[in-house]
Amino acid sequence: MIPSLKEWDEKYREQGLVIIGNHYPEFSFEEDLNNVQNAIDEYGIKYAVAQDNEGATWRAYKNRYWPTLYLIDKNGHLRYTHIGEGGYKTTEAAIQSLLAE
Repeated sequence: MIPSLKEWDEKYREQGLVIIGNHYPEFSFEEDLNNVQNAIDEYGIKYAVAQDNEGATWRAYKNRYWPTLYLIDKNGHLRYTHIGEGGYKTTEAAIQSLLAE
């Protein structure tokens, strides 16, 4: 999923897309901010990544699956959800549709 997120960030950032990755650690070493920053650097991620060690954001969205992608419109309303890998063309079409509003 990261390659698609990076592509969408580069392609649509200027049009108003804001990507925020939410990192909820699966393993204890992933709780260390330095390790997360090293991974961000290694993968060349330029969009924001929140460290969610306690899972507050994860639970707020009642998330149960990884990865899960949410599109939220400019008014803060959840408009699209995709669970799992794949569906990239459909997700990009939803991004384009929301940006056109």
